[in-house]
Amino acid sequence: MSHPVLGICLGSQLIAQAIGGNVYKGRKKEIGWSNVILNHTGYNDLFKGINTNRIKVFQWHGDTFDLPPNATIMAYSKSYPQAFQFGRAIGIQFHMEVNGEMIQRWAAEYSQELKQERITLTDLLNHKDKEIKELSEICKVVYSNFSKIVNKPMSY
Repeated sequence: MSHPVLGICLGSQLIAQAIGGNVYKGRKKEIGWSNVILNHTGYNDLFKGINTNRIKVFQWHGDTFDLPPNATIMAYSKSYPQAFQFGRAIGIQFHMEVNGEMIQRWAAEYSQELKQERITLTDLLNHKDKEIKELSEICKVVYSNFSKIVNKPMSY
């Protein structure tokens, strides 16, 4: 029996590739705030306890993936798969762990990418206190649910 694995952003892409999925440059980069829809599986599993099936998340990626048929999609956006499960491995394409300071650091470090995409720091942070706070609460729920998966006794 394998140990639980949680991959965020690039980690989700690596899991997808490791299980036979195809990782590739997406049609459009997802940078900034966007809506993700939780399907029935996600809403009743990793995202259990979140009171809506549509959450606003922070994204920063240009690559995406196709999953093999035996992976279970838990969340998606209009453009790409956003969360999936394969056995005890879970991949999440978006970021729940961000706060204002992290976004500022990323914006400074990747300022050329923002310039190319015509995105400003104001676009990412102006009037986003509510989104950051709500995302922090979502992160707590998801990590708590994942810790329950981690702490489940393994059957041999």
